[in-house]
Amino acid sequence: MNGINQQEIQDASNNASGFESIVAPVSGYLANLDAYLQEQVLILEPEVQEQVSYVLGHSGKRLRPILVAYSGWHEGFENNEDLIRLGAILELVHLATLVHDDILDDASIRHGTPTVAAKYGRDAAVLVGDVLFAHALCLASEYDTTEICRSVALATSRVCSGEISQTYAKRELNFDRKHYFRIIELKTAELFAVACRLGAIVSGKSEAEAEALASYGMQLGCAYQIFDDVVDLFASESEIGKTLGTDLANGKFTLPLLILLESMEAGERSEWINSYQGGDREVAINQLESKLSEYPILERVKAEFDAVLSRAEPTLLSVSKEDAQHFQQLLNFVRNLFSKVEQSF
Repeated sequence: MNGINQQEIQDASNNASGFESIVAPVSGYLANLDAYLQEQVLILEPEVQEQVSYVLGHSGKRLRPILVAYSGWHEGFENNEDLIRLGAILELVHLATLVHDDILDDASIRHGTPTVAAKYGRDAAVLVGDVLFAHALCLASEYDTTEICRSVALATSRVCSGEISQTYAKRELNFDRKHYFRIIELKTAELFAVACRLGAIVSGKSEAEAEALASYGMQLGCAYQIFDDVVDLFASESEIGKTLGTDLANGKFTLPLLILLESMEAGERSEWINSYQGGDREVAINQLESKLSEYPILERVKAEFDAVLSRAEPTLLSVSKEDAQHFQQLLNFVRNLFSKVEQSF
C-alpha cells in the first residue's frame, strides 16, 4: 500500500478546496443515489410519500454518502448497486435524526425551508422520522451479509443514545468536556465513521483500511459538529439557512458555551449558574449571550477544532494515495467552513 506521507498531507492541507471539487469526482454516484432515493419514495405507503419527498428535497450536502463513495472508490464505483444502496441507507438515517432533532429543538427552519415539524406538525414529524429509520434498516437487510444491517442498527442506536444523553444533560448542567465529546461522537461522528467503514467493506477493501477510514470518519464528524455548534452561536441565520441559537435556548452546553463558562471568573460563573437554575432562564441566557464578545471564545474553540482534525490526518497513511487526497480535501473543506465563521464575526 502506497500511503501518502506527512509532507504530502501538509501540502494538500495548504491547498484549500471548495465543496464543488469534493462533489465533482463523485457526481455520477450522487446522481445515481438521487434516482435511487426517489425510487424508494414510491415503495413507501402513499400516506407518507409526500412528507418523505419533502425531506429528500430539502436535504443538505450528502456528506455521508460522499464518504461512502470515497471509501468505496474503485473502477465503476458510481454504478455499484451495493454502494448506492449503502449511501441511501445512511442518508435516510441521517435525515431521520434531523427530523427528530428539529422537534426536540423546536426548530422551524432547516436548509432555508420549514422543518417537517413546522410544515406538517410535530406528531407527523415523529412518524416520518420513524419511517425513514425503518426503511433504512429494511434496505440494510438486503445485503448478503448481516454485517451491514448490524452496523447500521448499532450506529442508529448510538446516535439516539447521544441525543438522549444530551437531553438529560440539559437538566443536570453537565459542564464536563469529556461528556461533550462523548455526545458528539455518538450523535454525529458515529454516522461519519460507519459510512467510511462500510463503504470500504462493501467495495472489498481490507479490514485495516476499513478501520483506518472509520477512525478518520470519527474525527471528521467530531470536527464538523464543533463547527455546527459554533454556527449556532455566531453565524447569521440568513446565511446558514437554519434556526440558530437553539442550543443555548434549549440548555445544550456545547463546546463554545463550555469554554465561555470556563473563561468566566469563579464567582461570576457561580452567580450565573444559580441564576440559570433558580431564576428566569431567559434572562440568564441573554446574560450569557452578551458575554460572547467579551472573551476570545472562537480562538479557544478553534484550537480544539484543529486538534480534532489533526488526529484525522495520520489515519490517511493507511490508505492509497488517491484515497488520501480525496479525504484530505474534505478536511480542508471543514477547515474552510470554520474560517468563514471566524471572518464574519
